[in-house]
Amino acid sequence: MGDSDIIGGTAVPAAGGFDEEGIARGPMRAGHLVIRDYLKRLDDKPGVYRMLDAKGEVLYVGKARSLRKRVAAYAKPMGHDARIGRMIAATCSMMFLTTESETEALLLEQNLIKQLKPRYNVLLRDDKSFPNIQVTADHPFPQIRKHRGARKEPGRYFGPFASAGSVNRTLNQLQKAFLLRSCSDAMFASRTRPCLLYQIKRCSAPCVGYISETDYAAMVEDAVLFLSGRSTRVQEQLAQAMAEASRAMEFERAAAIRDRIRALTAVQANQGINPEGVAEADVVALHQEGGQACVQVFFIRAHQNWGNRAYFPRTGGAEPGEILEGFLGQFYDNKSPARMILVSHEPDNADLLAEALSGKLGRRVAIARPQRGEKAGLVEQAARNAREALARRMAESASQERLLEALSEAFGLDGTPERIEVYDNSHIMGTNAVGGMIVAGRDGFMKSQYRKFNIRGADLTPGDDFAMMREVLTRRFARLAREDPDRQSDAWPDLVLIDGGAGQVAAACAALQELGIDEVAVVGVAKGVDRDAGKEEFHRPGKPPMALGHRDPVLYFVQRLRDEAHRFAIGAHRTRRAAQTRATPLDEVPGVGAARKRALLAHFGSAKAVTRASLADLKAAPGISDALAETIYGFFHGER
Repeated sequence: MGDSDIIGGTAVPAAGGFDEEGIARGPMRAGHLVIRDYLKRLDDKPGVYRMLDAKGEVLYVGKARSLRKRVAAYAKPMGHDARIGRMIAATCSMMFLTTESETEALLLEQNLIKQLKPRYNVLLRDDKSFPNIQVTADHPFPQIRKHRGARKEPGRYFGPFASAGSVNRTLNQLQKAFLLRSCSDAMFASRTRPCLLYQIKRCSAPCVGYISETDYAAMVEDAVLFLSGRSTRVQEQLAQAMAEASRAMEFERAAAIRDRIRALTAVQANQGINPEGVAEADVVALHQEGGQACVQVFFIRAHQNWGNRAYFPRTGGAEPGEILEGFLGQFYDNKSPARMILVSHEPDNADLLAEALSGKLGRRVAIARPQRGEKAGLVEQAARNAREALARRMAESASQERLLEALSEAFGLDGTPERIEVYDNSHIMGTNAVGGMIVAGRDGFMKSQYRKFNIRGADLTPGDDFAMMREVLTRRFARLAREDPDRQSDAWPDLVLIDGGAGQVAAACAALQELGIDEVAVVGVAKGVDRDAGKEEFHRPGKPPMALGHRDPVLYFVQRLRDEAHRFAIGAHRTRRAAQTRATPLDEVPGVGAARKRALLAHFGSAKAVTRASLADLKAAPGISDALAETIYGFFHGER
């Protein structure tokens, strides 16, 4: 991989230049004439190009089989659609990276898009991993559990499932059907009597020897067969076993097998339509309307539908082929694709994309657009869901837009807020204090933008909510001012809502004024008489308190924002409190990491016993050297 037209990581503009901070200086041209200047310095190698504006921000990342030919297309003054025309007109400089192959360029392009989030690229906004079901393989009695992330641990994996809820429902029914343990290995080893799951017939209690290893292995194999799509065989075997138990007048055993059969039937019902002719596929369908797009992804594994999820990528008005190419490249960056990907529209460079995914997976991946039969029916089903999901989202967006406009009018804002930040603090008598920030906008709650702040001011009086709010806002906006001093990014809020009254608002305004920030509107939301919801008072700097009508939609909207901030702050506080509860004095001893801490606790029984141990006893502990024993002894006996 090689570089060209890059000096110190900054693109060289065709005219003018950048100062030390990357800001354009001198005369700088923009548009197709700038792009044309690069042609004489480019060759026909494959690679990735970046188009930058006057401030050095990346407008677009693209790949090319031949950089020279691709850039030459942008150098033409005419023949571009409106989106590409705007992008070319804003381009002041370019950067290039050559690669050994077009496939390598494709992978690099998708990595850069996810990292840089250029304005004119198709961008997948939500790229979380999907849960799987894992049957472990490193224990005589394997565990069945939910798993996220890389498949590094030994075992058999089944998935992906579209959501944690679908996995939990399936696991719940599988526990009824196959009685496999779900507890951790540590809990398994510590049991002396069966747990509640055995009592409610969700586990066979292998931890206390209620089932042999051979019989348990047979149930594990049945579960694997079922998850692999061979459910008919499993159910036939269970039906035969139930009949035999009934003939032997073992009615209790027959009833237990009957319950297992019912559980298997419930799993199949929850998985919806199960295609007979498609063993494994990801079904990807796109629907565009009103400048927006929805991509639905269905997961077919072992002839079973394991759920679907809707995505709403930022497209900028791109064509379907470009949208699906960008979506698939980013979607499978951290996921394993199925052997077959069924699509509603042909992606651009489909062969190249399939080659890249095949190389990543280590087996062939095919991308197909079916025209008839069961596969076409699956794509049509996904397309219908995409169409309906986009219609719901557009309706919700319109409703959200009306609420934001009404909110602006109610609070006398200068314009409709694009970004609202809501702050709340949570603590118990001043301990484990945490500040929470949630963000909302035209698309509803923006959960990827949520932030928590561990209150750490040494001079704070415990329980001083005003000082806590001041610290949180100071830290938040001081960092924002450092990262974006020109206040050009969309990370700056138009409205700050504070959970509190006049005191909290005064503290918030003081924090902002110290930073020289006076254009952000601040409103406090205080509970009214008897702290009843619906009687809230709103406090604005320099204005008397106000209230909204009891049935005003804006009131409900603000209540929803405040409650979400309250929920988030409480959750962050509980997490911090739980972490402190698990803390021990050993955490502060230099040289004592997690492994040595476990060894000390196992040897002495408790952290308190370690603090009281003699030097000789510490030296006798396994894994503790003489030097470390002296360090530990000195730490707890005043010789720090």
